Amino acid sequence: MADQTVTKANRLIDIRLDERSVGRRSPEVEHERAIAIYDLLEDNTFEPVGCGEGPYRLRLSLEDNRLIFNIADSKDAHLGLVPLPLSPFRRIIRDYFAICESYYDAIKRAAPSKIEAIDMGRRGLHNDGSELLRERLAGRIDVDQDTARRLFTLLCVLHIKGREAQ
Repeated sequence: MADQTVTKANRLIDIRLDERSVGRRSPEVEHERAIAIYDLLEDNTFEPVGCGEGPYRLRLSLEDNRLIFNIADSKDAHLGLVPLPLSPFRRIIRDYFAICESYYDAIKRAAPSKIEAIDMGRRGLHNDGSELLRERLAGRIDVDQDTARRLFTLLCVLHIKGREAQ
């Protein structure tokens, strides 16, 4: 989506995670989820192809190894489902979780320079994940970079339940 002005019609006004898909969350994860949702609702670009005019409500869930974007209009009338296979995200999510654990451990006892280095790696992986999400959504849902970053955060939150079962 190149240089298009965000209007009230091409944005999210509500986003929810399917609680059946969400596992137990640590305070850090819950904080990241809350910030991602808050930031998404404050500023986003979300244009599902073939779903009519927005604004939109979104429910994210995991089903059968897929991320499901359940899209509704502002009155909660169902507009469509966009499933994304999770397999392309597995490595990056695994690596992202590992570096996040290192980051949270480092905050407690590492030197500021080490914390900063780990955080740079964490942000880099997050950028890679959000770019992959944009690529996988292309032609189905157009999102800007910031929206993709926040949606990737929510994908990771949803994915935690799957990790706990391993």
